[in-house]
Parts: sequence; structure tokens; C-alpha cells
Amino acid sequence: MDEKLVVYDNKMTKTINNLDSELVTIRAGRANPHVLDKIVVDYYGAPTPIQQVANVSVPEARMIQIQPWEKSMLKAIEKAILTSDIGINPTNDGSSIRLVFPELTEERRKELAKDVKKKGEAAKVAVRNIRRDGNVAFKKLKGTEISEDGIKDLEDGLQKITDKYIEKIDKMVEAKSKEIMTV
Repeated sequence: MDEKLVVYDNKMTKTINNLDSELVTIRAGRANPHVLDKIVVDYYGAPTPIQQVANVSVPEARMIQIQPWEKSMLKAIEKAILTSDIGINPTNDGSSIRLVFPELTEERRKELAKDVKKKGEAAKVAVRNIRRDGNVAFKKLKGTEISEDGIKDLEDGLQKITDKYIEKIDKMVEAKSKEIMTV
């Protein structure tokens, strides 16, 4: 692969990784500790991810258990979960916090699937913007040591990379939607 294309390939890879981390936080009826990834608690004045102040486990298919290493963190973790957008009320038993995931309704599943599609579309737009930036950069090479055919080859190469990533995004969205719609 031409080194001029590697830059754009790397940018598109970052877009895919970003989409993947967003899709992982969407809950699909089963307990997934990744829903807590974006939640931070105040740990001695520093915003800290829950995973760094507690042991997070999944004892049952629809339950997450959070066991803080310091009992004093229970209230802070509970508050952080309540103020987050995961939509689950934590149960504090004095030594650990439990999150019980309710069974998703058909309507909620459809909403989540729609949300997944939106995130997929946003990722596709990002990939296409990267392609556009690349094509603009290649056009600026006109009149330099690269021939018109060379520029055309770069544009064709970038289009192939773009197609590959768009297909990858479609597969990710399809897989996540299927996971959400499976009862």
C-alpha cells in the first residue's frame, strides 16, 4: 500500500475502533460490564472509572455486581450510576452494588437498533469525510512529481479502502442489531 494511503487507512481504523467502543456500551438485555465504561466516580478528587475503584463482575446473565475496594466508595459509585444515562437503578446492600438489567421490551429493542444504525451512519460519514480529505490532498499533488495516472491510482486505492471500511461498519451494525433484537 502506498504510504500516502496509509495515513487515511489509519484514520478510518480509528473511526472503526470508535464505533466499536460505542456499540459495546449499548446494552442488549444481557449484563455487559462495558456499560459502565464511560461512568466515572470522584475518587479523592479525581474522576476515576468504576473499574479502577471496584471489582466489576457478572454473576448472572442479567446482573452486574460492583464490589468497591473501599466501602466508602459505595455512595459515590451509586450516585455516579444514578446520574448516568444507563437507565438502571442500583441496589446497594452495604457491601456491594447490584445492577439488575430488566428484560428489554420490543419497543426498546427497536429504539436501540435505530440508535445503532445512527451510530453506524455517523461512522460512515466520518469514513467518507476522510476519503474526501484524501482526494482533496491528492488533487493538490497535480503538477508535482506524481503523474495524473499516479493521482488517479491513489484516488482508486483510497476508494477501495473506503469501500472496505464501509462494509466493515455495515457488518458491525448488522451484528449489534441482531444481538439487540434476539430475545
